[in-house]
Amino acid sequence: MSLLMPSRRACLRALTAAFLCLGGTALMAQSTGAIAGMISDTTGGAIPGASIMATNQATGLKWSTISGGSGDYQIVALPTGPYQLEVQAPGFQTQVIKNLPVAVAQTTAQNIQLTVGQISETLTVDAAAPVVQTATMAVSQVVDQRTVQEIPLNGRHFVDLGLLLPGSVVQPQNGFLTAPLRGQGAFAFNTAGNREDTVNFMINGVNLNDMVQNQITFQPSINTVSEFKADNSTFSAEYGRNSGAIVNIATRSGSNQFHGEAFEFFRNEKLDAKNFFDNPSLPIPPFKRNQFGFSLGAPIWLGPGLNGKDRSFFFFSYEGLRQRQKVPFNTIVPTAAERAAVTDPVALQLLKFIPQANLPDSRFAGSGTAPVDINQWTLDISHRLNSNDTVHGYYANQHDLRQEPSLQGNNIPGFGDTRKSQRQIFTFGETHTFGPAVVNDFRFGLNRIFITFDPNARLNPAAFGINNGVNTDLGLPQINIQGSVNFGGPSGFPQGRADTVFVYSDTLSKLAGRHSLKFGGEVRRFHNNNFSRDTGVMVFTGFDKFEIGSANSYTMTQGGVFSGVRTAGIGFFAQDNYKAASNLTLELGVRWELNTTPAEVANRFVVFDPSSAKLLQLGNGLDEVYPNNYKQFGPRVGFAWDPFKDGKTSIRGGYGLFYDQPVTNTVSPLASNPPFGIPSAAIATSNTVVSLSDPLAGAGSAATSSPANISRDFRNDYVQSWNLNLQREIVKDLGVQIGYFGSKGTHLRMSWNMNQFVNSVRPYAGFSNINTIDSVGNSSYNGLWVSATKRLSRGVQFSTNYTWSHSIDYNSLNSQGVTAQDSFNRRNERGSSDFDARHHFNLSFLYDLPFKGNRLIEGWSLSGIVTSQSGNPVNVIVSGAARTGLATRRANVAGDWRLSNPDPVAWFNKSAFCAPGAAGCAGPPVFGNIGRNVVTGPGFNNVDFSVIKTTKISEAAHLQFRTEFFDLFNHPNFGQPGRIVGAKNFGIIESTRFPPGDSGSARQIQFALKVLF
Repeated sequence: MSLLMPSRRACLRALTAAFLCLGGTALMAQSTGAIAGMISDTTGGAIPGASIMATNQATGLKWSTISGGSGDYQIVALPTGPYQLEVQAPGFQTQVIKNLPVAVAQTTAQNIQLTVGQISETLTVDAAAPVVQTATMAVSQVVDQRTVQEIPLNGRHFVDLGLLLPGSVVQPQNGFLTAPLRGQGAFAFNTAGNREDTVNFMINGVNLNDMVQNQITFQPSINTVSEFKADNSTFSAEYGRNSGAIVNIATRSGSNQFHGEAFEFFRNEKLDAKNFFDNPSLPIPPFKRNQFGFSLGAPIWLGPGLNGKDRSFFFFSYEGLRQRQKVPFNTIVPTAAERAAVTDPVALQLLKFIPQANLPDSRFAGSGTAPVDINQWTLDISHRLNSNDTVHGYYANQHDLRQEPSLQGNNIPGFGDTRKSQRQIFTFGETHTFGPAVVNDFRFGLNRIFITFDPNARLNPAAFGINNGVNTDLGLPQINIQGSVNFGGPSGFPQGRADTVFVYSDTLSKLAGRHSLKFGGEVRRFHNNNFSRDTGVMVFTGFDKFEIGSANSYTMTQGGVFSGVRTAGIGFFAQDNYKAASNLTLELGVRWELNTTPAEVANRFVVFDPSSAKLLQLGNGLDEVYPNNYKQFGPRVGFAWDPFKDGKTSIRGGYGLFYDQPVTNTVSPLASNPPFGIPSAAIATSNTVVSLSDPLAGAGSAATSSPANISRDFRNDYVQSWNLNLQREIVKDLGVQIGYFGSKGTHLRMSWNMNQFVNSVRPYAGFSNINTIDSVGNSSYNGLWVSATKRLSRGVQFSTNYTWSHSIDYNSLNSQGVTAQDSFNRRNERGSSDFDARHHFNLSFLYDLPFKGNRLIEGWSLSGIVTSQSGNPVNVIVSGAARTGLATRRANVAGDWRLSNPDPVAWFNKSAFCAPGAAGCAGPPVFGNIGRNVVTGPGFNNVDFSVIKTTKISEAAHLQFRTEFFDLFNHPNFGQPGRIVGAKNFGIIESTRFPPGDSGSARQIQFALKVLF
């Protein structure tokens, strides 16, 4: 099956051919940096024809150019690191600038004034790293190598560096990609009002996202990261594919010096404080983590007399993780009286899986086993072919094995899943210099993931008397007793997928007078193969219903589901950074993107057609599941103005329009529809029941097909972003920024139920819920960002920021199902985003203590991260799906829910809410009158702190010992309260925001030892 229908195949081929002929890029070639500026005399007059030589101080590699007629120059595609810049012109002294930093995906502005004299005379100065950005409208932050390596990161996950950016927020507890995976950390972050799956991660200029859900494929070891840079507002036209932040990761490379390190980080529960929700009479659940590895970089030996110095380099690294953890559960379980009241024969058999209470208030405290094993190795090779050509290659391979006991809400021991995966990325780049003003940068890359998920409890439901069509050791249905236990499943398991992304790109950079031009393009191809089985999800509104085996709903996809999804993307851009004056740069660009409609290799996509009330199969009455959009043009305009012409003040503003490529989980569920799968839903009504023993047949006519669906009018979403900000260097080495930042999202992905009950009748007879993915959502964001950055001087370096913002949307996660209480009134869902936090403060710092003397008292340094954030919203809903088909209705407000002193036992006044239509509940009888996300949950306050002692062993070797304290003051950061009216845990907080071992859960201490040489 072709990726595109015949009418579009020729167009794609022509575009691809044009790209390969012309060259260009959008996403790529940004693991490097650039130096640009103006060469002038002491009166400010331009000096054309000056010779500029840039030398990488670590590798000895050299790049040269000459200044143009207006004195302007630029050197692009430079590997990151410190440089020496040498400038010569007849009649002037030679000037040498040392230690000029070149950061990843950033242009270092360096204007140079030459003094009249002999060219043989040399003036040497040390560069001062700029704290004010005068070269671009893009709002970004670079985290340098020392900060990356030495700041205390819980779990050593580099994605957490994204939380240091102005505009970023600590993720909510209900995040999907942002929820930290045990031992692997979060795979995304929320910044500048953008959804979690709109972040574009790039390593060495090549995309590192998995297009199934747009998460980062894996977290490169902190040990291999040279620099981390993120643009989170109005980035230039060379970037596309996503509307959120652009994260550039430059990997460490070898140098002329033989260097490396070996390390181990060690954690043990004996060093930790108890989690707030641990059973006080029991010891802390076991937790042991060992992260260990080594790295080595050097010139490549090419033969006798050819040691690779100034030419060829390698960098190899290995890191392993062994984590053994018991995950605590603190769950409301049935009382002895409730257990004795169970009469249903199936429920009696399942009762043995539900532990008895061992704490007051009918609570069970226990733990589940959660081991994690990870092995990751990387190889980086760079080689200078000649003065005009440089090549760079990078390969990373990770194997991981993880067991998760609390997947999808499982909250008693014995369930969850085990997942095994292999993750790989390969990048290759070639940079060619055509002359002093023209440079071309080509990139090829691929990233691949193969992962399987297998239930821990492989049980046969038929052996327990459950007739759901499964008669093998696949697993029990996932049983959710609202406000109490959740066990069985996990639903949708076992499952697995194999994904591969291929990327080709090219950028042509040209300096033409005052115009710094870039032209480029990119072609992406994505292959996604999936399989899954299902045992279903059964929901009970309370334990009293479980006692008699009467469920509220049961959903299940019968039979196995298999799909092979293929899609592609193309982008072209043109960008001009025009220096309208010596102190004013205008940034003008445009980008065109084509994100093709996904296809399925065997035409297994099936959608619901509202006009005929029938299911249509791809290739049989259906040409494509939604139309291609060829009109995706994204302008980028902005300016950077230095009003005092001293490089210490910058007024910047910008506007950009950005498109998101839809992820393939938008369409992959379509392969589960008949005849390839049978998605079924049984909803209990006043006339029907959903029995535990026969959940589908027992519901009679209510057990009808519930097809996955996507709107035929689905469109790619887009986000408009704008800002106006002021930067100023207050004193030497210290810069501040204040600015307004805004965005508006249009056609955002949102699911709604096309077959919601209307006056107790389904619009489409013979079908149950028809949950439809559509592009009917929108969002808005407005924020004030204030930040200060101090570059390293006198042993002190810090970055701090405060954000006052409000993010509003209809829904906040692309990956979630239907959340609207009324699918036919989606505007009523407008409210604060799930990740909205009105106030966020962050400080990160490094401080070298000024002790001098012997080895014992010198070499001490401190580092830390301080975070304080207001609470995220809570959406209060009621149980039961009988009125609309889904349990998404909100509550009615019966009073003031606010408490003067909220605590985990009662976060809000529970009596202030009631269920619409219930006896004595004033207000609308069906849809609640409380708005979406109007209640505010707990905030987040955390301090991570590190003490580092570096001891010199020899001139080339050092020993470093570290003690790191996570949640230094043992402040419990609470999770969200129960939000279902009438549930046992309504208004009660039962866990910390993140699980034990992760950020802010309880004080944890980590020791580390490094040998550096």
